[in-house]
Amino acid sequence: MANENRKLSAEQQEELLGVLKTRFEKNMSRHEGLDWADVQRRLEADSGKLWPLHEMERTGGEPDVVGYDEAAGEYIFYDCSAESPSGRRSLCYDDEALNARKQNKPANSALGLAAEMGIELLTEEQYRELQRLGKFDAKTSSWVETPPAIRKHGGAIFGDFRYGHVFIYHNGADSYYGARGFRGSLRI
Repeated sequence: MANENRKLSAEQQEELLGVLKTRFEKNMSRHEGLDWADVQRRLEADSGKLWPLHEMERTGGEPDVVGYDEAAGEYIFYDCSAESPSGRRSLCYDDEALNARKQNKPANSALGLAAEMGIELLTEEQYRELQRLGKFDAKTSSWVETPPAIRKHGGAIFGDFRYGHVFIYHNGADSYYGARGFRGSLRI
């Protein structure tokens, strides 16, 4: 289903912008030096990006601005929920892994759902950047974008925060757990 055709009503847009503004203002340490009015102008100018943000919010991701890419002129949003988004758990890594499962298939894959939502999985580097902004995934874990060299061997990587440290592990890409989801990013 193409995300480009999905639009929020004026009421949904207003509600989402209100939630994002409140979160932005409560978490200034995530985006020092940035101004909500500038972010809101960008969101209103590119309303097509509101749908992916809505989906991030709807599935429990609590998206927030984590930076601004000067070169690209884009604001960067990550899922900033304390634990892996509750509406995006129990997923294989990708559709190849999902299709390879003979029994007990989950409803979707992390990459498949991310594509439907119009977002991308955090890379390992982005996941580590997020962890510098707070403590995330202390009870859960999140799939992260897996390098092709690992994926070609049937594996995928995920991260969590335990014992005061960020860990990146590996698992079979076809595995899925109730406490493992994925975190996404979106550039606007």
